[in-house]
Amino acid sequence: MAESLKGKPVADAIKAELTEKVASLKEKGITPKLGIIRVGARPDDLFYEGGAKKTCQIVGMDSEVFEYPEDIDQASFEKAVTEIGAKKDVNGILMFSPLPKSLDERKIRSLIPVEKDVDCLTVGGAAKVFTDDATGFPPCTPTACMEMLHFYDIPIKGKKCVVLGRSLVVGKPMAMLLLREHGTVTICHSRTENLPDVCKDADILVAAVGRAKMVTADFVKPGQIVIDVGINADPDNPGKYCGDVNFADAEPIVEKISPVPAGVGSVTTSVLCKHTIMACEMQNS
Repeated sequence: MAESLKGKPVADAIKAELTEKVASLKEKGITPKLGIIRVGARPDDLFYEGGAKKTCQIVGMDSEVFEYPEDIDQASFEKAVTEIGAKKDVNGILMFSPLPKSLDERKIRSLIPVEKDVDCLTVGGAAKVFTDDATGFPPCTPTACMEMLHFYDIPIKGKKCVVLGRSLVVGKPMAMLLLREHGTVTICHSRTENLPDVCKDADILVAAVGRAKMVTADFVKPGQIVIDVGINADPDNPGKYCGDVNFADAEPIVEKISPVPAGVGSVTTSVLCKHTIMACEMQNS
């Protein structure tokens, strides 16, 4: 039976560290604040928003939600985002995506100040991540994966790391973060030839392809570490969620595996707060 890499102990450790940092900042008259921009009221956005607000409250940070109707026009929304970005008391900005198709999301993302881009929404933020600029903030999900690897003392240096997925949200930045710590990284995807063999060769496999239970027994091997980033509707259990890994297939084979739910997803809001506090510290020198 594989060791379960649960997210709660990781999140609790991060929150304990952040609580001390916020207390120290408050002694200097500074309270970090996260600004959350939401258009409409999608259930998944509301769920994540609730978790983020709760984590902010736990560590002593402030948060503010800026909510707009789905039919907001481009000019009005651009003005709103610009005004939020200029607020001195807002240190980090999270904007839920995708935006309604009536809005030019690329243009709107560009209005978020890079120094407040705590979830890598801007081209400038991505450039910092891909050029190893420590003042940039990688997306929260791949950062949460790294936090889990560190917490469970999983070595990365020199290891074969396979990232299954090539999105800008997880796959590509995940590869960059593993490279920073001297992992030997392969990025693959649904069109990779001999995909199961490529994945099976990994010491560390990060599954972030967005397909329910795609990673089956023939993708994994004994001694492997599997981090499952996926969050999908479970085709076999209506109303429940599953990862990109078929847990029942992989768990008896691999050495360690993160579950879904209760894995990576439970760490992301703690990372969001960590990035906001880091941004606050840099903004206040």
